[in-house]
Amino acid sequence: MSLKPLEHDRKYGELDQVVRAYLGLRADDTAERRSEALDAYLRHTWHTRPWALATAEAQLREYAENPPGRLRQRLGEFYPVPDVGLADSEVQEWLLTLADHIRQSIESGEVPPATAPRTHWEWHARFPELGQLLGAWFSQDMPEEFADHETALQDYLTTTDPTLTARLTGEIHELLALRLDDGEYAQALSDLGMEIDPPAPYGPAAWLTALADRLATPSP
Repeated sequence: MSLKPLEHDRKYGELDQVVRAYLGLRADDTAERRSEALDAYLRHTWHTRPWALATAEAQLREYAENPPGRLRQRLGEFYPVPDVGLADSEVQEWLLTLADHIRQSIESGEVPPATAPRTHWEWHARFPELGQLLGAWFSQDMPEEFADHETALQDYLTTTDPTLTARLTGEIHELLALRLDDGEYAQALSDLGMEIDPPAPYGPAAWLTALADRLATPSP
């Protein structure tokens, strides 16, 4: 039988967050250098959940030093490390390297410099509600489901709790505060799940600004 959610989170919840930051990226950490994925995890977690870093370090080290035996593997009662491009024989050393880097960051207080998100995982971790809007309402299927962008947005507003709408508004303002260029905003929208162009005549930044203004205006 597979792990129950409570047991999974107690033993592997934060380990899973670290490993998910690597999906689609190279697990090329060394003892001397952190990967882009680990920097993204540290940057976001330091600024949002700094207390979780110690949990991540402990869970990584425990899993590496006590890998699941044959019985737990047969029963499915263990955390299967996703494929990060490493051979099975390399995973244990890699997890210990991550644990060492996280411990060093905690003990030294070294925080990766604040920047715009650098990875797909970091974009979604930092802007989760915007990712929900763009991925669910502005995917490639939008033209078949809604007449236009405004209709799609209105559907989001009428089916979403107002507290989440308020969170979305704050995330858009935070994204605009990064002051990226239009190409960078286009890439950000793509990373967050948008698969269609903004409505004419808007570019990505102008549409985000108009969207923020639209959300600030109460619906009738």
